[in-house]
Amino acid sequence: MTLRGSAFAFAVFCAASTSALAASCGNSAEGFDGFLAQVKKQAAAAGISGVALAQLDSVQYDAGIIKRDRAQNVFAQSFLQFSSRMATEARVIKARALIAKNQATFDAVQQQYGVPAPVIAAFWALETDFGSVLGNSPTIQSLVTLAWDCRRPEKFRPQIIPALHLIQKGWLTPEQMRGAWAGEIGQTQFMAYDYDTSGVDFEGNGKVNLRDSVPDVVASTANLLKKSGWAAGQPWLQEVKVTKDLPWDQADLAINHSRKEWAAWGITGVDGGSLKADAMPAALLLPMGKDGPAFLAYHNFTTAYLKWNESLIYSTTAAYLATRIAGAAPVSSGRAAVNVPSYAQVVALQNFLSAKGYDVGKADGKIGSGTRSAVKKEQMKLGWPADSYPTPEFIAKLTGL
Repeated sequence: MTLRGSAFAFAVFCAASTSALAASCGNSAEGFDGFLAQVKKQAAAAGISGVALAQLDSVQYDAGIIKRDRAQNVFAQSFLQFSSRMATEARVIKARALIAKNQATFDAVQQQYGVPAPVIAAFWALETDFGSVLGNSPTIQSLVTLAWDCRRPEKFRPQIIPALHLIQKGWLTPEQMRGAWAGEIGQTQFMAYDYDTSGVDFEGNGKVNLRDSVPDVVASTANLLKKSGWAAGQPWLQEVKVTKDLPWDQADLAINHSRKEWAAWGITGVDGGSLKADAMPAALLLPMGKDGPAFLAYHNFTTAYLKWNESLIYSTTAAYLATRIAGAAPVSSGRAAVNVPSYAQVVALQNFLSAKGYDVGKADGKIGSGTRSAVKKEQMKLGWPADSYPTPEFIAKLTGL
């Protein structure tokens, strides 16, 4: 069996065995030891043994990890707030320098996987500041703790056995199995399953090293994006200028129109020049509503970027940073100043929408896809421009708060 075939068979087995874990979960250490015993049994059944299996012996419930998981408010910022912190000019300059330094690698990777260097470099910048901040949390303990926790066990339970598999096949030593607090590993922060099944040994030394090998990091990142739907030779994000009169309900990542249609509605290039009026499909992305920055989001954004990270603020920032590295100008603040809702206001809105029967998920203060969809429907009912963005004025009008 080829290495690729072996990895696929192992991945299928892991998915089946992880799903066999008890459906129970917990919000404290109570019951954790019983869950850990089940994890050990399933890992052994998956063929994990020796030093790799022994990594579970020292695992303990980590309340600090749970505390960090509950405190993720960074994505509750607006796009302009988040991108100004993360997509800095210093990172643009450093990314361009690193691309030039590793030009042969980036060229070879693009030839094989179709992903341009700026796209890869932007993730490299945002995830670990080009490998300078890998994290030092014990990966196995983080994954098992989060797999036991009731908030999102379905995300972490399929990661445990692949993490042990990385040790078993010698790609990482037990000492190297450390990273971000939520279990991500390496310079572009792969979860263990993706590392195990999409990691690329671009150096050809028999191991995939996402901690120290730039060629492996670059190629693996490209491979994961390709598997997520990246289309070679296609754009991902383009800043544009909108008019004051648009069918705002069409500004939705689930709705595509040709660039010719967007141009007919008065959308232009960000500099006011004509938009290329062809049949290329795109969605209109308004991360801060009709008055803020505006982008055409293409297939590569709505597939690969949003599969990398479901947070619209993160994904938009990553895609925007890639355009900057590729030569685009800094983003415009939009047509007018946007009154950004506070974290508390968004939480109150989400609780209100949830009570009305909308599926907005947890009231977390983040304006995600569920919240935006519900806001759009309520804006249409009220006769407001349906741009899916809840300003404080809209929240007050809707909720009476």
